[in-house]
Amino acid sequence: MTDKTANTSVPIDALIARRWSPRAFDKTRPVDEKTLLALLEAARWAPSCFGDEPWRFVVCNREQDKSAWEKMLGCLAEKNQLWAKHAPVLMLVGGITTFSHNGSANRWSQYDTGAASENVCLQAASMGLNAHQMGGFDVEQARAAFGIPDEVELMAVIAVGYHGALNTLHEDFQGMEDAARERKPLGDNFFAGQWGRPVSG
Repeated sequence: MTDKTANTSVPIDALIARRWSPRAFDKTRPVDEKTLLALLEAARWAPSCFGDEPWRFVVCNREQDKSAWEKMLGCLAEKNQLWAKHAPVLMLVGGITTFSHNGSANRWSQYDTGAASENVCLQAASMGLNAHQMGGFDVEQARAAFGIPDEVELMAVIAVGYHGALNTLHEDFQGMEDAARERKPLGDNFFAGQWGRPVSG
């Protein structure tokens, strides 16, 4: 299933509504360099505290550097490898934990890096690609494999590629891939004026 547009409580932008996190990727279709650079350019223009741009991405493109891609795949949790092995691009995402202008702790680094990562996902959706963020990977293995400095906190790996057929996906994930998308009611997580008082909607 390639179209899983969200059933929102009020209308939202179509791009946001149709962005989701599939696991079925077409292993025969690579992501070309121009398209990949567009995803990174979208991340580059995310907002950040003091304009510090703390995010760092290690991009492993199977078509350009199969060895790096295989190293990244090997850092993933075993269950994630079952489906991510078909994604032509794997991006390791981290954030610098100190500000570049004064060396003090940047407690907004993760927040800003998340914004850059979401820009990747939205740009991918706008170009007919899929992006799936995952936290299931071995941080220390990835740090060693890619020479990541200690001041970079590793947060996620993003699988990117074109959507694949459901029957190419491992059976453990086929039900999830085909299931309807759901979210909690708006008032569960969004509050009007004070904690615990649900917004209407």
